[in-house]
Amino acid sequence: MQIFKRFTGQVILFSVLFLCLTACTVKTKMNPIRNETRSNKQVDSSKSALGGIDKNIRSIFQDRQGNYWFGTNSAGVFRYDGEKLTQFTAKDGLSDNQVIHIQEDDLGNIWFGTGGFSVSKFDGEKFTTLSDDVNLTNGTVENWKSDKTDLWFFAGGGVYRYSKSLLDYLPFDSSPSNSPFSLSRYGVYCILKDKNGNVWMGTQAEGVCRYDGKRLSWFKEKGLSGPAVLGLFEDSKGNLWFGNNGAGLFRFDGNTLRNITDELGLNNPEFRLTGNPGLGTLARVYSINEDNIGHIWIGTVDAGVWEYDGSKMINYTIKNGLPSDAVNTIYKDNKGELWFGTDENGVCKFNGTKFIEI
Repeated sequence: MQIFKRFTGQVILFSVLFLCLTACTVKTKMNPIRNETRSNKQVDSSKSALGGIDKNIRSIFQDRQGNYWFGTNSAGVFRYDGEKLTQFTAKDGLSDNQVIHIQEDDLGNIWFGTGGFSVSKFDGEKFTTLSDDVNLTNGTVENWKSDKTDLWFFAGGGVYRYSKSLLDYLPFDSSPSNSPFSLSRYGVYCILKDKNGNVWMGTQAEGVCRYDGKRLSWFKEKGLSGPAVLGLFEDSKGNLWFGNNGAGLFRFDGNTLRNITDELGLNNPEFRLTGNPGLGTLARVYSINEDNIGHIWIGTVDAGVWEYDGSKMINYTIKNGLPSDAVNTIYKDNKGELWFGTDENGVCKFNGTKFIEI
């Protein structure tokens, strides 16, 4: 079972949740320090553009050179340059073979948030693991800061912030037992820096936290806290969207927090009580993005993809040609095309009429 797959996140069931986490969540071991030259593997993709890619996709990213990167659940990361597909794993120096988050710094280095709450950097030649005893420093809530070029990463009890060659661990709970590598109620699963520079963080059981450069503000209303928050997105109008694994889709316009799932009657109380999934529901949201005409696309782990125009929802599942009803990530590339990374059947795109496997 992959990361996040069965998080209930309910406060009342928190002990049950941790039993589940021991079987199906992020690996909490600390990975050995690696700083190696490349020994990457060229992948045969002759059958299709991405024919050799692993089928369990966790993250998608396009760098400034136009290369696509596909993070997987257990097979490392794949880079596609338009012609060839190259796989990188822990054997090449990646901190862990589960790649959950990918981003690029202002120097063109590619950064990976990986399993075990580890962080790796790829400079085009070698990987360096930053989340180790040599590079990692511990901060407190009193010394948080932010600037335009810093990078933020998930951690077990807060976040990592990288700036000026330093990776700081910033915990929400400053107790000595709050390790960056051990999941807690304050564990962070998704991060967004909005257009105004605010940093938004979705947590395991404490809802969403916003850092505005001066203070931390928490959003927990209408069911947002309890189940894990796994998706954050800012749309073209400046609205913030939160994806919750149990309570569904939320929208914050700067003043009012709305639970869209509840408003549309698409919740799944059965999942909150028993863990049973539900087709036709919008309760377990993992990813959110926006197309070129302003429609919001929502990926769920058990009910396919939803398209929302602001008033009505359209649901797409395997019956509509979606390769899997478990959609872990939705990414918009430099051309404005949406890519969907699934839990079992690789990558696809939507051409306006149907889903095309890549």
